[in-house]
Amino acid sequence: MAVESDIGAMAPVMAFALVGALGVGSQWVAWRLRMPAIVLMLVAGVLIGPVTGVFNPARDIGPLMGPMISIAVAIILFEGGLTLNFHNLADAAKGVRRLVFIGAPLGWLTSTLALRYGAGLSWESATVFGGIMIVTGPTVIAPLLRTARLSKRPAALLQWEAIVNDPIGALAAVLAFEVVLVMNTATTVNAAIMDLVIGITVATVLGILAGYGLARAFKRGWVPEYMKVPVLFALLLGIFGLSDYVLHESGLLAVTIMGIVIANANLPSYEELRRFKEHATVLLVSGVFILLAASLDFSALRQLDLRAISFVLLVILVARPLTVFVALLGSGVPYREQILVAFTGPRGVVLVAVAGLFGDRLIGLGFEDAPLIAPLAFVLVAVTVVLHGFTLAPFARWLGLTGADVPGVVVIGGSNWTTAFAEALKKAEVPVLMTDPNFGNLRGARAAGIPTFSGDILSEAAEQRLELISYATLVAATDNDAYNTLVATDLAPEFGRDSVFQVMRAKNDSARHQLPRTLGGRKFGVEETHRGLERMIADGWTFRITRLSEEYTLEDWRAKRPDAHLFARIGTNGAIKLIRKDEEVKPAPDVRIIALRPPGSDEPEQPAPVST
Repeated sequence: MAVESDIGAMAPVMAFALVGALGVGSQWVAWRLRMPAIVLMLVAGVLIGPVTGVFNPARDIGPLMGPMISIAVAIILFEGGLTLNFHNLADAAKGVRRLVFIGAPLGWLTSTLALRYGAGLSWESATVFGGIMIVTGPTVIAPLLRTARLSKRPAALLQWEAIVNDPIGALAAVLAFEVVLVMNTATTVNAAIMDLVIGITVATVLGILAGYGLARAFKRGWVPEYMKVPVLFALLLGIFGLSDYVLHESGLLAVTIMGIVIANANLPSYEELRRFKEHATVLLVSGVFILLAASLDFSALRQLDLRAISFVLLVILVARPLTVFVALLGSGVPYREQILVAFTGPRGVVLVAVAGLFGDRLIGLGFEDAPLIAPLAFVLVAVTVVLHGFTLAPFARWLGLTGADVPGVVVIGGSNWTTAFAEALKKAEVPVLMTDPNFGNLRGARAAGIPTFSGDILSEAAEQRLELISYATLVAATDNDAYNTLVATDLAPEFGRDSVFQVMRAKNDSARHQLPRTLGGRKFGVEETHRGLERMIADGWTFRITRLSEEYTLEDWRAKRPDAHLFARIGTNGAIKLIRKDEEVKPAPDVRIIALRPPGSDEPEQPAPVST
């Protein structure tokens, strides 16, 4: 039961600040604790809303809440469409088409049956709500995929299905509601069908024209760089509003199509736009979840009975698996991936927002069970978010569909010293991948049994073929300083700037050749150029692994090996951290260190064997 609070209405500015702080704060805490962020946001929203009464969106924000959520969902879906580059879909294309063209109608049917026989809703309410339940929630899927680190194809299947089916689910609800409206008003069937066709056509045309026009304007230089994001936002809001005016909720379809068109237009500034939109989406997802959770009405939940539990179980254990298995039958998608997709169906923002909207409309038409739609939607979202938030990663690991348990290292550049370093990483059981545009430079790595990729790490082929989710650290170490800087700068947003390293540049000490801190990667190990490291290996220097203990500490190792250069620290959990010169290293028992040691230093360091 909600706690009655005597706290007065919160100022709108303070309310927005609270929502932002809790949303982003929950995501940061979840990152630190390695927990699903959605779960923490849900808990935070419920605590400040119905539990304590500190924040009441209807009271503190008022009529702005509905439009804010609608615009936020539109921007989230546009960002989702902006990630749907057809070149990146690759071998998941057939599965996605089946999940959309077969899975969406079948999901509508199975969800409607679950609502009718599980929750006990009328056919009219079940049909409208069942259409909304087609969606699986890109606002939930994206954070879960980021945490679970799934393999490329199942991740693509889940992401594309969520994004493409979101507007389809909203439109299915519109269609069902129009039919219900026809049955309960004097509106003709022909008029309802005509409105629906016009709305979908207008949304599709507007999305294509807006995306194509914007891409053309950007390519021809009609919009300066500093205005590209503002122009994009203004056009996005305009297209959403115009399409939504023609047919309610069709704006979701329009902005999704607009995003897809832009994603496949090969814009030079595409990455900057996409990353900015990703940052905006993190803020919007956080805010919307806090708002919806804080708006929860416990009295509405008390209307539910045990049939709500049977409804949720039917959706998770029957409706969703049946839909996926039938849709992917004969698709060529491996059975393990089908199982993962079938039992991963979290619902999110769009479901709650659209369900609340159509629930109110059905109440207006006099359906007695319509007030149950909103609480049923929230219960389904809460259960699926918590369930999949905590089980997706271990379930995917059990199926063998995640990256390595120990985050690995990508080494860019094949040479004698990088091969020696990669061999040490492999011996320490740290996953390592070596890439080089020159096939011959990888000869030594292949002979040592190190996984390799011959090609440019920045190419589309690398993006499609490499499972980079298994790697958390990147080392740019070719003999071309300019290429190293390019790779480190381009991939820093993907790996994290603190996890991208670069071998020292040849002209690093020259003031005329020094680069800004925003370019390139961090230094590590001994401050030597690529040529210098090659010379050290040629002179007999070797990479060695040493395990520290309470009896043999880092200070003991430093005292005995003053000439050695520390390169990396491997924690007790197997995670590796590259070390800069003179950086303080946190010592601990059972921690291993990788160092480059001079010739003639291969004798044991202490009676107990600690080196390999």
